[in-house]
Amino acid sequence: MASRTSSPLLHPDERDFDLFAVMSALTDPVRLSIVLKLATESAVPCGTFDLPIAKSALSRHLRVLREAGVISQRDEGTRRVNSLRAQELDRRFPGLLTLVLKEGAGRGAPQPVAG
Repeated sequence: MASRTSSPLLHPDERDFDLFAVMSALTDPVRLSIVLKLATESAVPCGTFDLPIAKSALSRHLRVLREAGVISQRDEGTRRVNSLRAQELDRRFPGLLTLVLKEGAGRGAPQPVAG
């Protein structure tokens, strides 16, 4: 488990995915950039997203994506790993994720923090 105080990770069943919850989760530029990264990398730990936001904000964005059914999260030791639920989304809403990834790639994603 990532933390002794962390809450259990709840993921909606595929049949419970709501189109409007998924689309709402994908409208935010930060969340869209997370999805774009997860589309190219199969399992990404929370601490490796290079975004110009605080850890607490990243946690909130990941929670919104998870609760909408867009991503899955699992604990591996002290790390929380994120994956895109591409197959489930494609079965529930055929073609939606492909369109989102295509259109999202052309948008300006938030720039990484300069280090």
